[in-house]
Amino acid sequence: MKKTFILLLVAILVFTAGCGTKQPVSSGGDTSSDVDYKIGIVTGTVSQGEEEFRAGENMVAKYGKMIKHITYPDKFSQEQETTISQVATLAADPDVKAIVFVQAVPGAAAAIDKVKETRPDILFILGVPHEDPDVIASRADIALELDQLQRGESIIHTAQRMGAKTFVHYSFPRHMSMELLSARRDAFKETCDKLGIEFVEVDAPDPTSDAGTSGAQQFILEDVPRQVEKYGTDTAFFSTNCSMQEPLIKQALETGAIYPEQCCPSPYHAYPGALGIQIPKDKAGDLDYLSEQIAAKIGEKGGTGRFGTWNRPANVAIIEAGVEYAKAYAEGKIEKFDKDAMINYMKEATNDTKNEVKVTEFNEATPNFLLFVLGSQTF
Repeated sequence: MKKTFILLLVAILVFTAGCGTKQPVSSGGDTSSDVDYKIGIVTGTVSQGEEEFRAGENMVAKYGKMIKHITYPDKFSQEQETTISQVATLAADPDVKAIVFVQAVPGAAAAIDKVKETRPDILFILGVPHEDPDVIASRADIALELDQLQRGESIIHTAQRMGAKTFVHYSFPRHMSMELLSARRDAFKETCDKLGIEFVEVDAPDPTSDAGTSGAQQFILEDVPRQVEKYGTDTAFFSTNCSMQEPLIKQALETGAIYPEQCCPSPYHAYPGALGIQIPKDKAGDLDYLSEQIAAKIGEKGGTGRFGTWNRPANVAIIEAGVEYAKAYAEGKIEKFDKDAMINYMKEATNDTKNEVKVTEFNEATPNFLLFVLGSQTF
């Protein structure tokens, strides 16, 4: 697993160049340019969201001391004061001009409130907010979230094309208290009803609870076979939590079931670890190669056409685009909110040559809360 983590980091590093425990603030070596500002990045730890953590490390490697990378605690719901304190400490550096937060866990809004008491100049970019859109939009300068309502329809249609007759939705009360995730769940139900697919809602352990990440993962490993035995192999599985994706992919493949998309869709997210994919150095960052390897591994188990994801890493794109946006702000090139600039940086981060990046506003009252989708693929 350690080797897989290292190879995954190399892949994300090269891809970008071409297109839990509390962990301390980190910064890189030499900066790529002589600048008089810094950008903060706040991500989860490896156990809560490895892809985002590696993307933060990538920005440190790319820009050196210009980037200060910190992590929020694994049990962020119970330790919001820790998150607030960490962000406040980051903002205490007068050279920090912007903070990119992915995922923006509970406590992010309060952290912004505290920082703006003394540093109203700091730009805040919040990716994948866990708090209500209105709460976030009134505090963040710009927020980015996957278009969950659109996904509430598209994922079910994808599952149907893959042969699904049943759709199993794993989540827990904390996630279902989040407005967009709850609305997506409702959209799942409604779309299933329209297409004649049985919708099954299963309560899973919250990884931030006493059960921890290992307990949540063990539940998935044990429950997927039970659901397949009950509903058959034409059952599609979806979970709202990142740490559950790897065991979900493993068991869906082993049982002959369907897996249309991750909670945070990306070829890198859980697929390499679940499938034991080793990425050669000369192929690091080659998404076409990775997709071919994923397809081959799935084909070996007879799962061809029943697994999918987006063609670019969503949360990594938020971090990369967010850093570039923050740089432009710190250099006086854009104002705090510039929708067109963010769309352009998202397109650059995803190497979008087919105009697959689609960005919309959450509503007219919150123009700075942006929803997006990228292109998809089936293995």
